[in-house]
Amino acid sequence: MFAAERRQLILEMVRANGAVSLRELARVVQTSEVTVRRDVRALEAEGLLDRRHGGAVLPGGFTRESGFPQKSHLATAEKTAIADLAAGLVEEGEAIVVGAGTTTQELARRLARVPGLTVVTNSLLVAQALAHANRVEVVMTGGTLRGSNYALVGSGAEQSLQGLRVSRAFLSGSGLTAERGLSTSNMLSASVDRALVQAAAEVVVLADHTKLGTDTMFQTVPTDLITRLVTDEPPAHDDRAGTELQALADQGVQIAVAGASGAPGGDQVPARQQQRRDVPVPGPRRSQLPSTGPGLRTATPLSDPTTGAERARVADLRRR
Repeated sequence: MFAAERRQLILEMVRANGAVSLRELARVVQTSEVTVRRDVRALEAEGLLDRRHGGAVLPGGFTRESGFPQKSHLATAEKTAIADLAAGLVEEGEAIVVGAGTTTQELARRLARVPGLTVVTNSLLVAQALAHANRVEVVMTGGTLRGSNYALVGSGAEQSLQGLRVSRAFLSGSGLTAERGLSTSNMLSASVDRALVQAAAEVVVLADHTKLGTDTMFQTVPTDLITRLVTDEPPAHDDRAGTELQALADQGVQIAVAGASGAPGGDQVPARQQQRRDVPVPGPRRSQLPSTGPGLRTATPLSDPTTGAERARVADLRRR
């Protein structure tokens, strides 16, 4: 494929999706990431797109939200690996909330194996993934259907979450920075996600490396409310993603890094059976990441951000 053809295809992909990783662009145009990076620089010089954190986005600052059909084909291997690792955090008999998104949908497919689980969600796709799980109870919020991501939003969704209390919330979004935390491009989605956070004792964010350092319009979870981030290993050349991970760890967020070895789609090998590389968080405070469970590695902050009251609340929830 000639350079002009490659660049036209790259431009069409970015226009269709809003943001695309270099890894995905290289796969589609069937060339190396080095070549794609050179093409992206050329297109940026013409003002046709912007380079950002291991990928390319539409010009103009904040990224717009892609529709579900586009997002479902982006970073599929990374989302699979993240979902495998995040599922290992869920215990039998827990009550959790799972927000809308393609990564949380992958997580839901794995949660179908956890007995005695109660899942509260505003996502039709999450509910569908759990619909035939014999030992999982699914509770859906009310609200108005937002067709672009098959999620229930609006005052009905928010009101149905009032008075709810669960152990963990699993959320995704459009961008994640150490400065603002998790954000999304849609105001209605952001409002429901904030209500989901209020219902949970702990917040787990699922975000692949392309979202690290990306800031979008509406904040959903400030950094100080994020308990843990489950992400994939950034490419070696993506220094900014590594810097963002270190900044998040410095603010007390526990970082769990999954390899992208899982194959997309279908049932996957559980995280505890997969081989994963131990990836230290880049930055000056490099240390050996302690194991906190099967297949799980975290960057431990200098102090435990959980207060005694919060720990007691989680223990009380588990006894219930």
